[in-house]
Amino acid sequence: MGKTDIGPPDFRNFLPPIIKKNYGKWKYHRILEPGVLVHVSERGDELYTVRMGSGRLVTVDFIREVCEIADKYCDGYLRFTSRHNVEFLLTDKKKIAPLKKELAARGWPIGGTGHSVTSIVHTQGWVHCHTPATDASGVVKSVMDELFEYFGSHKLPAQVRIALACCLNMCGAVHCSDIAILGVHTKLPKIDHDNLRNVCEIPTTIAACPTGAIRPHPDKEKKSVIVNPERCMYCGNCYTMCPAMPLADGEGDGISIWVGGKVSNARHAPMFSRLAIPYIPNNPPRWPEVTSAIKKIVEVYAKHARKYERIGEWIERVGWERFFNLTGIEFTPLHIDDYKLSVTTFRNTTQFKWG
Repeated sequence: MGKTDIGPPDFRNFLPPIIKKNYGKWKYHRILEPGVLVHVSERGDELYTVRMGSGRLVTVDFIREVCEIADKYCDGYLRFTSRHNVEFLLTDKKKIAPLKKELAARGWPIGGTGHSVTSIVHTQGWVHCHTPATDASGVVKSVMDELFEYFGSHKLPAQVRIALACCLNMCGAVHCSDIAILGVHTKLPKIDHDNLRNVCEIPTTIAACPTGAIRPHPDKEKKSVIVNPERCMYCGNCYTMCPAMPLADGEGDGISIWVGGKVSNARHAPMFSRLAIPYIPNNPPRWPEVTSAIKKIVEVYAKHARKYERIGEWIERVGWERFFNLTGIEFTPLHIDDYKLSVTTFRNTTQFKWG
């Protein structure tokens, strides 16, 4: 069969020889120290991994530097994780120390394994996206500067995964992360009635709304649409289909904080993130209110959770009332969400559980 450009290339063509040789035959893995792992196969082969923290948006020069290091220590083999870490893959244990030394000399941190805060997975924010309610890279940089001590250490009870999505469309993994930063719009789309008829397909725009908040304008001569404020959830889908319905607003846009989600099914079933803080105004360039709120949650969790307990598991054990008391987060009517299309709120049973 001839080669085509249809579909992705076969991943097996890009596996390092040791992984291809032991594919499906790995016996166990261990974390030797923060940021360093070893995988051992049934044959006894050992693959060492050194994990380095990286930003999501990187330059070509950075990629070239990373590849040069991989050529020097790893026979050219490395991989990028789904949370923007760089993992150097080594078969020679003796090369771990000089590799770590060179990474340290360049100021590139090692960590993100085990009971740590790993790199924050995030969307594009103001840099590139057309519907964000907040920035992504700026917020992530600010938060990680505050939590950096937890990246290269194992001080926490369990791993803490943090994610950011810059709007309700949630391109990031905010629906299933220990701590989630979610940009929120709070004002209706601004409809440019004069241009809408020229740049938008009205039936497609109406169909794009997941809550049925958009309908044809009652004045047939306008050839436009109107928005029902009782149904709008400020998701921005309408703007995606129709540039004459911008949603961004410098005063109304901000950030909400969610907690308790996870994908892992170890010891406990996967969990959805749930609302902790409904709204924090954008305050660039360092977002001090957001960073202090997240740092407070992490520190309270580190002090009160049991070993191996993820944030959601800790909250379920002590009760949400206790979580709000310990963190000092104000409980408001906005936490009681009866919207039929929303994710499960913090109170989903009639049971009260005081810690």
